[in-house]
Order: sequence, then C-alpha cells, then structure tokens
Amino acid sequence: MRAALINVLLFLVPFVAYAIWLLATRGRLNDRADWTLRVLGILAGVGAVIMIIGLVFIVDWTGESDANPGSYRPAEVRDGVLIPGGFFNDDE
Repeated sequence: MRAALINVLLFLVPFVAYAIWLLATRGRLNDRADWTLRVLGILAGVGAVIMIIGLVFIVDWTGESDANPGSYRPAEVRDGVLIPGGFFNDDE
C-alpha cells in the first residue's frame, strides 16, 4: 500500500508543479486552453518517468526488494505441530 501511494504521489508531481506555475503566472487554473490534451500527455509522460525513477530508487537503495530471498519451504506438520512455511536462507 505504501509503495502504491508513493508512486501515485510521484506521478502527480508534474501536475501539481504545473498548477502552481499557472497560479503564479496567470492567477487561475480553470482556463481550458492551459490544460490541452498535449499538455496533459506531456505531464503524464514526465510523471511516469518520475514514478519509474522513484520505483528504481526505492527498490535499489532501500532494500524493499530482496534479490535473493532464499529457498521456499512449504508448511508442514511434524509430531503434531504445524511448522509454518516461508523463504529461508540455504544455511537455515
């Protein structure tokens, strides 16, 4: 959930920056001539690039994704006790 929220916020950055620029230079946001399909496409493209860069940054530098999670062992019952499954390093 957190990663999805971060990606949505990163995608919206160019739209918010453009809206702030419109307010600062023209004092209004509701002029349809300022929000053409071309402008929205450019903003969406820039937002997608920012989102991808953010995703790469999150995965590479924060350790959100472990490249080698280990081997998966399924859950099993030993002597009447449930041993939960999961990913374990090979030395465990």
